[in-house]
Amino acid sequence: MKKFLAMLMAMMLVLSLAACGGGDTSGDTQQGGDTQQGDTQEPAGGDEQPPEDTQTPAAASADDIEDTMTSADGKYEVAFVTDVGQLKDKSFNQGTFDGVKLYANANGLSYKYYQPANATEATDDDRYDAMKAAVDSGATVVVCAGFMQEGALKRAASEFPDVKFVFIDGYPLSDADGNNLTNVAPIAFKEEQCGYFAGYAIVRDGFTKLGFSGGGGGTNDACCRYGYGFVQGADAAAAEMGVDVSINYSWQYGSTFSASPELQTMANGWYQSGTEIIFACGGAMFQSIAAAASANDAYMVGVDVDQSSQSDAVVTSAMKGLADAVQWAVAKVYDGSWDEIGGVPTSLGAAEDSVGLPTDTWSLENYTVAEYEELLASVKSGAFTVDNDFSKLETTEWSNVTLNVI
Repeated sequence: MKKFLAMLMAMMLVLSLAACGGGDTSGDTQQGGDTQQGDTQEPAGGDEQPPEDTQTPAAASADDIEDTMTSADGKYEVAFVTDVGQLKDKSFNQGTFDGVKLYANANGLSYKYYQPANATEATDDDRYDAMKAAVDSGATVVVCAGFMQEGALKRAASEFPDVKFVFIDGYPLSDADGNNLTNVAPIAFKEEQCGYFAGYAIVRDGFTKLGFSGGGGGTNDACCRYGYGFVQGADAAAAEMGVDVSINYSWQYGSTFSASPELQTMANGWYQSGTEIIFACGGAMFQSIAAAASANDAYMVGVDVDQSSQSDAVVTSAMKGLADAVQWAVAKVYDGSWDEIGGVPTSLGAAEDSVGLPTDTWSLENYTVAEYEELLASVKSGAFTVDNDFSKLETTEWSNVTLNVI
């Protein structure tokens, strides 16, 4: 994908970042954020694109940079507050923290991560305590991952107006009086676009019995956009090919984004009933889907980052540029352009080289890179628009898809 994928693949392949779940433990990892529907504004600054603002030395990769460092003065300038799950989840947390490490390392800044207490049971108070600890340790900017940070972010950003907060997969926040918190930069993604690319690609490749297993129980807008785009892409490709496609579509067992025996059993049942490939869209849920796919010699689609190194079952991944977006946003704290994103809804997509498929590692056989790049270009230019209003998923009359919502 031009500059973005060149940079992302160089970074991600070394990292072996596997989106949504191939983590060190079974701890759940929140995917995406409760971004407001219709927030499709381009990043402030017109044609400015994240990859161009965040160039790092070619020799640097996040995997080469230590997760922890010792600051000579005991202060840590760039902080990261994790979402639920583990820091090294090979997914949402890790991808976001990579951006923190890469920017700090390239610019000689100290950095530190903070994990809220009580893991998957973390409360707003636990998240606030982590943010306050970051501020107390000298943070100039705090990067927060996931929509579950909202309550704590409102409190912290109101209490510490001189600190900048980057809200990944986020949306604009207001204080108790309804004032826009301009020290919070909400950075979201157009997941419907990369979901579309994935659904279109696998149907063009010959798959006709699909599955979608989403995280957040259907309440997470990012996952909802992923799924809605996936169905749109599958339907479009099926219509072009004159074939019928069936999709099992479920939010079951994904409310906490965790791997579970129940989720694996459901996926195993789908595969045994004829499902050929499942889009695993939700944190550590990846582990359960991958186990079921491997047991049935079946396939899957990854999410957020390139998961190909995590399972031979992964055919492709619907990716978004987490690390690049973090570097781009944090840079604005230091280059004097924070006002362009502070309090402003920013949504990154194909036009910013921030979503797409990993063409260097996919195992698609009948759908070519050239065909994908043609579709990508049409979305990037605005000639073709992928709808993001996922409320229409079950009311749409799909021409060539039979949608089985479970």
